[in-house]
Amino acid sequence: MGIKLRHLRLCFAGDEISRRRNGVVSGVSDEGFGHSFCYVSPDPAEDAHTHQHHTFRTISGAFISANASAPLSTETFSDGSLSKASAFESSELFNSIPLQPIIPAARGSDPIERGFLSGPIQRSFLSEPLDRRRRLPKSKNRSLLRSKLKALIPKFRRSNSSGQHRNRIDGESGGATAASPCDWNGDDESFDGKNLQWAQGKAGEDTVHLVISDEHVFVAIYDGFNGPDATHFLLTNLYANVHRELRGILWTETEPHRRPAADHSRVLEAMREGLRKTEESYLDVADLMMAENPELSLMGSCVLVMVMKGADVYLMNVGDSRAIVAQQRDDSGGGFPRKKMKMRKVYEESLCNLSSRQLTMDHTTSIKEEARRIKQEHPDDPSAITNHRVKGYLKVTRAFGAGFLKHPKWNEALLETFRIDYVGTSPYVTCSPHLFHYTLLPNDAFLILSSDGLYQYFTNQEVVSKLETFMAAFPEGDPAQHLVEEVVFRTAKRAGLEFRELLDVPQGDRRKYHDDVSIIVVSFQGRIWQSHHRVPGN
Repeated sequence: MGIKLRHLRLCFAGDEISRRRNGVVSGVSDEGFGHSFCYVSPDPAEDAHTHQHHTFRTISGAFISANASAPLSTETFSDGSLSKASAFESSELFNSIPLQPIIPAARGSDPIERGFLSGPIQRSFLSEPLDRRRRLPKSKNRSLLRSKLKALIPKFRRSNSSGQHRNRIDGESGGATAASPCDWNGDDESFDGKNLQWAQGKAGEDTVHLVISDEHVFVAIYDGFNGPDATHFLLTNLYANVHRELRGILWTETEPHRRPAADHSRVLEAMREGLRKTEESYLDVADLMMAENPELSLMGSCVLVMVMKGADVYLMNVGDSRAIVAQQRDDSGGGFPRKKMKMRKVYEESLCNLSSRQLTMDHTTSIKEEARRIKQEHPDDPSAITNHRVKGYLKVTRAFGAGFLKHPKWNEALLETFRIDYVGTSPYVTCSPHLFHYTLLPNDAFLILSSDGLYQYFTNQEVVSKLETFMAAFPEGDPAQHLVEEVVFRTAKRAGLEFRELLDVPQGDRRKYHDDVSIIVVSFQGRIWQSHHRVPGN
């Protein structure tokens, strides 16, 4: 999803290749592609000091840009981070590296030699730390440009309470540095002193955000369109709002390690409310800045959010990003046993016979129910859906932001070239999310969360099968990076290009071939539960 925008200068960093022989590292380029990153969950049996009791083994992420990046239309939302076309920064327990293609040593080389250099999971098992990180001075607080917006946008501050450091990698430096802790919402004391690990990154108009605490995991993918402001606003506000709404439902501040009996419907409604408040604030800002920055009402984003606590996975989405789970076809596990028992590891020789199950709902005009709903809500507008797009403009039927499709006043503020023929006052596009609770089963292998760019080339089952084969052959490989490579391979093949030839196409122009793609794989391989989750009443 996205539009053509201006180019930014980027370069790469590299390291040795694992399992990919006879390759030659490509030289420094003026284009950046994306990043690969990973987080390995501490093992409670090996680390007596950890309070984490997560059911996943690793989180692998990768993203690649096709759209060129654009600056924020106003600095109101900007804290100075993630301003490059492709950038990544995180706390210290995440490993990351910019994507760097390798050049095969000779024609006819094995396909494994025509992808990217080995990712951070392989590196973490095989080599020394990626870089010696230097500490940067703590940044000063950045105030908002307009005092009248202070009530609407939380002011960010850099908190020293957690003692964490920022690992930052962007396309310009190509290196990793350590700086101040992540910019949390300064008005939310619940973040103070928390043992949080976090990561955030962007590629083109996609943004990813991860927060891992002792008690929960938050993963979000924001697939933006028409500019970066909506995704940046989500990045800096949605987690804080969702966390605030979930307080007292999934955890308590006084007893954070106590596991209350979760009311799944309340959890999902709290996530909905966090999203509602975030969009309300964004549209309030767009309203206040309508005269100066009317383009804010054009900008929007798809939203995919996962909150995971133990075996409970809570999903919220608007738009066409997806979450799917890979399961053993023999579904005889029947869920977690009801007794509370310790978690233990098992190492399986390989995965086999995995099937896919989509946990989210696509909100596009291709879904008959969605198209029918919009037509029924706008009976007096025969052009409500034109050329398989809402008002001939958006293929998604639900999105964050995009105010010009939600109220006539934001449409009328635009230049005439960008206006739609708004009939009536009802919104054409809403931010009403699909909500779903899923309980992990012992036969679940991994979860895949991704923007729609992945599914423009692969079905759900193809994605699962490709990862099944890859993870069996390379158990210490990077599954998310592998999927990004597969997207580039498939795109290049359709276009009659080689892998590297496609990557040589400048950002912006490369959007003609593929979309920005963001992928996060939460892997349960090698970990089995018997289970450490308490069922209410037991």
